[in-house]
Amino acid sequence: MVEPILQMKKITKKFGSVTALSEVDLAVYPGEIRGLIGENGSGKSTISSIAAGMQKANSGEMIFKNKAWAPQSMIDALDNGIGMVVQESGTIAGITVGESIFLGELDPFTNRLGWVNKKAMFQKATEAMEAIGVTSVTGDMPMSALDFQTRKLVEIAKVVRKNPSILVIDETSTALSHDGREIMYRLIKKFRDDGKAVIFISHDLDEIMEVCDTLTVLRDGNLIRTFTKEEYDANLIRTSMIGRELKGDYYRSDFKATSLDEIALEAKNLKYKEQLKDISLQLKKGEIVGIGGLAGCGMHALGKALFGALPLESGEVVTGTGKKITDPHVAMKQEIGYVSKDRDTESLSLTASIRDNIAIAGMDRFAIGGFLVTAHKESKYVKEQIENLSIKCASPNQSVSQLSGGNKQKVVFGKWIGCGSEILILDCPTRGVDIGVKQAMYQLMVQLKNEGKAILMISEELPELIGMSDRIFIMKDGEMKMEFKRSEMLSDADIIQYMI
Repeated sequence: MVEPILQMKKITKKFGSVTALSEVDLAVYPGEIRGLIGENGSGKSTISSIAAGMQKANSGEMIFKNKAWAPQSMIDALDNGIGMVVQESGTIAGITVGESIFLGELDPFTNRLGWVNKKAMFQKATEAMEAIGVTSVTGDMPMSALDFQTRKLVEIAKVVRKNPSILVIDETSTALSHDGREIMYRLIKKFRDDGKAVIFISHDLDEIMEVCDTLTVLRDGNLIRTFTKEEYDANLIRTSMIGRELKGDYYRSDFKATSLDEIALEAKNLKYKEQLKDISLQLKKGEIVGIGGLAGCGMHALGKALFGALPLESGEVVTGTGKKITDPHVAMKQEIGYVSKDRDTESLSLTASIRDNIAIAGMDRFAIGGFLVTAHKESKYVKEQIENLSIKCASPNQSVSQLSGGNKQKVVFGKWIGCGSEILILDCPTRGVDIGVKQAMYQLMVQLKNEGKAILMISEELPELIGMSDRIFIMKDGEMKMEFKRSEMLSDADIIQYMI
């Protein structure tokens, strides 16, 4: 009988009055890719982060390689055999790739006078990136010059470089394009083949069934069941996750492209570096337009440009009434909302409360003259968004940083829906959210479409694009390559040939 490499016994974790984990037992074995799945707030990230030294349990014990395990920090855990790639951004702006990879570990590059040999550090960082299969990133590059996916690959290189015995991947695939995911899949399979272990957290049931050898389901802080590969059954796993069968449509049930005649927003010949090359498109009211492509295709830049957040070299974005969008302030005045893929950096203030994050875009609704905030109206406004979107929280005053990924995303939606946005630019809107929340978001998008709202959805998930969009535009190398109309016959294969 193979001994587990990691045992977690009766792990309990509380955040105030909320119990995130309730006496959870988990054993992970060498040569295993263990999947963790569950709804947002189920405890997946919490139990993994305790093992990886990010936080401490209130009670319970851990045994790693037959010894008591109580890491004092993530650095301590990584140095001693457990490394974690976190769900959200784990890098720091304003430093280089090399400094990010070797943060806190500069001694090998520092001489007696305290001078850091940056050339040697950059070279080692470049080698670390090459070791995971990334040749386009060098150690001297500033992190600010990298997109969200590439920053995530730097995080992976930082952890993998230390060759841990257990690699924890927390919702990382949602930040990666097709190419980035292939790099990650190769790495975790190598870990397994080398007799190490991987804890793989994902909301993508198809992905987790394909990648993982065993699958543990958590719900409301309790371990519900562990499935072996032979026991995998999608419907049974879903029911275990949410404690009930999903009811109602998941994606749209209709297969007809519909919209109103009125144009809501129009892009005219947008140019921005190599990311946008003469891009033009129209978004109509009562329409969901999908934008897809691989990493670097320009689709994320397009979302920012439509919200006025990119300094365009030429071209313009105008509303259906002819108002030119020059910056985010003007966009907000024109009832445009923007949900960024990089949620924690660009869509939320993690140091602020749920109340403040939701209220910030709706000041006109409850502030006298736009400045004097009436507390009663603000509380009512925020409470409505929390209730309408079923945001799980202790109170509106809870820090948004304490929420699960799905509940953070609901806060972002609440911010823009609450203030009455007529145009919504959604960049990877279901990234890092569970199947139940995804369904709720899809149903919300259909409701908004039926109300005459205009939605532009940027997504790296082809099933999502096909399932929700009236029209789909595929981008490659900063250009529009193909447009598809909604159809019951449209498949991944039809689209992907224009992406690669």
